[in-house]
Amino acid sequence: MEDPAQMRVLVLNAGSSSIKFAVFNGDLTEEITGVAEGIGGASRLKIGSEAVAEPFFDHRSALTAILGALRQKGFGPETLTAAAHRVVHGGRKLTQPVRISGDVRAEIVACSPLAPLHNPHSLAAIDTLSALAPDLPQYASFDTSFHATNPDVATRYAIPRMQETKGIRRYGFHGLSYASCVRRLPEISGAPLPSRLLAFHLGNGASICAIKNGASVATTMGYSPLDGLTMGTRSGGIDANAVLRLVEDNGLERTKAILNHESGLLGLSGGKSDMRNLMLDASADSAFAVEHFCYWTLRHAGSLIAAMEGLDAIAFTGGIGENAIGVRARILRGLEWLGVRMNPDANHARTARLHAESSKIAVWVVPAEEERMIAADALSLIAEAA
Repeated sequence: MEDPAQMRVLVLNAGSSSIKFAVFNGDLTEEITGVAEGIGGASRLKIGSEAVAEPFFDHRSALTAILGALRQKGFGPETLTAAAHRVVHGGRKLTQPVRISGDVRAEIVACSPLAPLHNPHSLAAIDTLSALAPDLPQYASFDTSFHATNPDVATRYAIPRMQETKGIRRYGFHGLSYASCVRRLPEISGAPLPSRLLAFHLGNGASICAIKNGASVATTMGYSPLDGLTMGTRSGGIDANAVLRLVEDNGLERTKAILNHESGLLGLSGGKSDMRNLMLDASADSAFAVEHFCYWTLRHAGSLIAAMEGLDAIAFTGGIGENAIGVRARILRGLEWLGVRMNPDANHARTARLHAESSKIAVWVVPAEEERMIAADALSLIAEAA
């Protein structure tokens, strides 16, 4: 097996118009990071502290530029041990990190109808890297896999089995963030992982996960990342008949755009999807959007606490969870009936520990480290195969 000190893993996180990337060494230290953004439009490449406008017509051209820039920084493909990808949907079969093979690639393709806005971009990165660096082993970690431990009663919709067997079920997402939270919280708290942990991944996409003894038992997202909480541009939970009415009135494609790209905080506020802008805006619409976000977060939190039959600790992660002190305070105030007591000074100081000495429930902020989790998955698989 290669000396861990010499190992390097390139992590790729391909989105619809961007590719985030980072290189980690064998100790999971991040050596360099960047992003190719605006693919297909006003694109640019950021690597380290540098940013250069560069035309990327597609994901292949963007990844080619990323590899070229990394080579200039001393991170050419020949210096890498492996590449590892974030893949949003692994379906019912891909429930663990894997080395990518022909069969694995075919299964990711088969899952693409379940995540049409995500999986094809991951496949583009996988295929492009195979062409540009054919000898570099590639691995994949899946956003859905952390929730494979949910019981059937939590994942099955009350619809005829004919439909359920076609893949219409709850999968859950943000799994890499929650897996990272489980890994990092004991390091941050200096204590064992709490038995019943409620983890809030709050960002432009938002969800909550009930984690019992380190395993997901329930989560707010379902068949797609649209369900659950109010989000930046996604509606969150909405009655299926209301969706059917929208389709009748607007057609299928227009309804998809409304629910995924024009709703949530954006729709409620009349144009703002970023929580930072909403918190700074004194308008009634912005205030209502923030309250809607917090109210439905609390509504869903109560459901997940019931699924665990109690609560020992809370963790906040994601852009909003880590930075929006007002949102954290509002959510924790709504959970005081459980014995939660926040330390306001700690919240304003943005410390990792937010709970007061008198709190019955521990409250922590855990930085989202999805890329590091993906690198850790790949390194574990490499070690197992050695």
